[in-house]
Amino acid sequence: MNRKSTIYIRSGDHGTSGLANGERRHKTEQRFQAMGALDELNAVLGMAHALLDDAALAELVAQLQAQLFIAGAELALAKGAGISDAHVSAAEASIDHYDAQLPRMTHFILPGGSTAGAALHHARTLCRRGEREALLLARQEEVNSTLLIYLNRLSDLLFVLARYVNHQQGEPEVKWIP
Repeated sequence: MNRKSTIYIRSGDHGTSGLANGERRHKTEQRFQAMGALDELNAVLGMAHALLDDAALAELVAQLQAQLFIAGAELALAKGAGISDAHVSAAEASIDHYDAQLPRMTHFILPGGSTAGAALHHARTLCRRGEREALLLARQEEVNSTLLIYLNRLSDLLFVLARYVNHQQGEPEVKWIP
């Protein structure tokens, strides 16, 4: 078989895109906004992953990336794809594990620190946007409520991971003092 594969298929040239159930919708619809926000988040997590020196933390970020594919597939209406209570529980366990190793917060902190820490802070903000986009979609169409909870926990986890990476690398937190 000498068939050449190509990345372009031209089916989206007129502003529509396909969902996993075969349905075509306009690319500006809210479902695609939510999916796109999670795609951006996943890309920034890929950057954070590339910057991490800690193998266990890199593995956790890779798992989060895989879970975001599940979330994206769910938003794309793929049958059998779904974020579950187990994903929420795992995120909470990771938050508890990494947060226990950090000094107690007494002030708001400015995002930044090491390159990896800053990338995780960036990922957190994209996660919050993805959550808002998914919530907006949920006002229009049915969305798994567990997915919405997961995105909320994921942003908390990314905040804790950013703090953890900066703490491990000796980067001081810059307190926001009004």
